[in-house]
Amino acid sequence: MLELSNITKSFPGVRALDGARFDLRAGEVHAFMGENGAGKSTMMKIAAGLFAPDTGTIRLDGVPVSFANPSEAKAAGIHTVFQELTVLENLDVAQNLLIGREPALFGGAWLDRVALYDEAAKILRELRIPMDPRRMAGRLSTGQRQIVEIARAVAQNPRVLILDEPTSSLGRHEEELLFSLVARLKTAGTGIVYITHRMSEVFALADRITVLRDGRHILTDDAANLDRPALIRAMVGRDVSEARHEGESRRAEVALEVRGLERGADVRGVDLTLYRGEVLGLAGLMGAGRTELARLMAGIDRPDAGEMMLFGQPYAPASVRAAMLAGVAYVSEDRKGLGVVLPLPVGQNIALPSLARLSRSGWVSPARLRDFARDWMGRLGVRATGPDTVVGTLSGGNQQKVALAKWLSTAPRVILLDEPTRGVDVGAKAEIYTLIRALAAEGTAVLVISSELPELMQLCDRIAVMAQGRVSGDLPAVEASETALLELAFDESEAA
Repeated sequence: MLELSNITKSFPGVRALDGARFDLRAGEVHAFMGENGAGKSTMMKIAAGLFAPDTGTIRLDGVPVSFANPSEAKAAGIHTVFQELTVLENLDVAQNLLIGREPALFGGAWLDRVALYDEAAKILRELRIPMDPRRMAGRLSTGQRQIVEIARAVAQNPRVLILDEPTSSLGRHEEELLFSLVARLKTAGTGIVYITHRMSEVFALADRITVLRDGRHILTDDAANLDRPALIRAMVGRDVSEARHEGESRRAEVALEVRGLERGADVRGVDLTLYRGEVLGLAGLMGAGRTELARLMAGIDRPDAGEMMLFGQPYAPASVRAAMLAGVAYVSEDRKGLGVVLPLPVGQNIALPSLARLSRSGWVSPARLRDFARDWMGRLGVRATGPDTVVGTLSGGNQQKVALAKWLSTAPRVILLDEPTRGVDVGAKAEIYTLIRALAAEGTAVLVISSELPELMQLCDRIAVMAQGRVSGDLPAVEASETALLELAFDESEAA
């Protein structure tokens, strides 16, 4: 159905694609794999009409085509859900679902609001998405916005659907909804390109797998012919250990203690203890209150009731700056909105919280800032030509590494990591895990919020689970299983 052959694409200082190729059949799920910066998103943006290739050929049904813009690609039946969401927060769900296709009256002069909400409700009903079409998108969680984005593409009956990290912010229920949609589209003959770093999804959904590395085609094969180690070797060019952390933190000193913390219906009487030198995982379904709890700890929001203690002293940060000065850092799951400043260079992003330490008499030496940034770029493996590269031009995974470097560079006593490996490839994940374990070994208290239960079991010393705004239980990671964690995750929600 769709074929891209001998594709090259260069940006200033970067050769993103070097003779790459990819093909898609009707009615198949084709996983497109590779490390961050391998060229996957660039390749698919060429297919979607956002970029023009420097050289190479695109064929649709065997006929050479070229797209001057995304509208032409959509007219040909190619629809894309990108990793960075484009849902407009100042519009409601219905307006986002039908943007560009709004029903109108009087020859297009007036929006037909009755028809708009009727059509949106029909789409949501057919896709089995329980969502109010009149709800403002700005009030949706990141995962709910992602579902709206996917629904907008699916509702247009695409011939080719490109999904770039579609489950990066989804809870288990939303993942099941997505997988059901994928199965129905596949049966209807839609060709689906599936870009993800979650190996379990690849082997559960994909018919074929293609791997890019450094902009070059490495392999294309049936998923049944590959296993996890072979796929990882193809992606990173080396073996990567995925063994569980078997050590146990000393848990001698309490770093951060939360007692009876409340905020609306999201956080309800939470008790939680985080120890110095411990990596504590926080699991739970979407809407369980994990991010809301972290925002209270980070000084973004204020609690309605309850108290916090930081190394034995009362802790009630009135702002992010106050939390930072107390030694508490927070890496948000919302990379685009709260993690990085997209128009600024990598170096300035990394240095932002550390400007006071880098300055002398109020002046920051550009050379000193660049050296500081290069050091942290090296530690986290940020793939960019240098500290002057604009963050907005990097892949999503590399933007995530910049967000991590920005806060790790402050040497916090407590660090709160909300989905720290969202959109990060398997090789970089291993590097981030090693860095987190090293932080804990040095005495930093680390809280990791993740929707990937295998990640928590591999990385953490202990895992606490939230359900319906409360902590429903915790257990040592070495004793944890996905079944046990899910039982705790459903504990309160089933009873509610």
